[in-house]
Amino acid sequence: MRPPSPLPPALAAAGRAGRALVMGVVNVTPDSFSDGGRWFAPDAAVAHGLALLADGADLLDVGGESTRPGAARVPVAEELDRVLPVVRELASRGAAVSVDTTRAEVAEAAVAAGAVVVNDVSGGLADPEIRGVVARTGVVYVAMHWRGHADVMDSLAQYDDVVADVRRELAERVAELRAAGVADHQVVLDPGLGFAKPGSANWPLLARLPELVADGFPVLVGASRKRFLGHLLADDDGAPAPPEQRDAATAAVSALAAAAGAWCVRVHEARGTADAVRVAARWRAAAPSGEDIR
Repeated sequence: MRPPSPLPPALAAAGRAGRALVMGVVNVTPDSFSDGGRWFAPDAAVAHGLALLADGADLLDVGGESTRPGAARVPVAEELDRVLPVVRELASRGAAVSVDTTRAEVAEAAVAAGAVVVNDVSGGLADPEIRGVVARTGVVYVAMHWRGHADVMDSLAQYDDVVADVRRELAERVAELRAAGVADHQVVLDPGLGFAKPGSANWPLLARLPELVADGFPVLVGASRKRFLGHLLADDDGAPAPPEQRDAATAAVSALAAAAGAWCVRVHEARGTADAVRVAARWRAAAPSGEDIR
């Protein structure tokens, strides 16, 4: 597996050194499941992004549309107004910035403002024109496994073998990207934890992550604060742990995903995961040659 390019030298070097990257989440939305709109104002979002970098994040993922289950879509003009000032300011401060969007217009504007990664939770299905933007600009593109928007995705969670089905559907996204002129070295795959996946379906995707890594593309894992972790950590009465109490479990998943070969982990709290991926890198480096440490 080779790291995607082009990336800023520091990010490419981290990947070549065998350490998973840490992507910090900057939600510029009033209705995020994880923070309830705490970073909605541009100044607050920029300050939060800089704090994530100080805590060990390698790049920042700026999103202006909530993808929590049941969330309604926002107009494209509103999404642009939310993300562009934050992308522009963080990029001007030297941050490596990803834009979290499913829309070609937003992706193109964000890249012009300084984004170096387009993180598309729909894998190009929501707006096929985004593939052309990626091909023209040459940026790194994260194609996530997806079956429908947030307001309908929970009704689309039927699988025969979730790992085999996700791999097959991601292969279809790769074929569509290639047809649009996107080079393989631009592509990162994401199994889409929590997106059209019931809680029980997420664990096989994590446990069998090496199968996805073996398909030859860098893999991003976004487990941070997801519902399936909340249910795992439920109290004695069965009430799921709230999002802000899921960070330790997130760091544990980050370490295991990194040890299994993930290229990047996407998280809301960076410090614990920054430590976790360094532990995983040292663990992998110390394993006897050819031995499977998973």
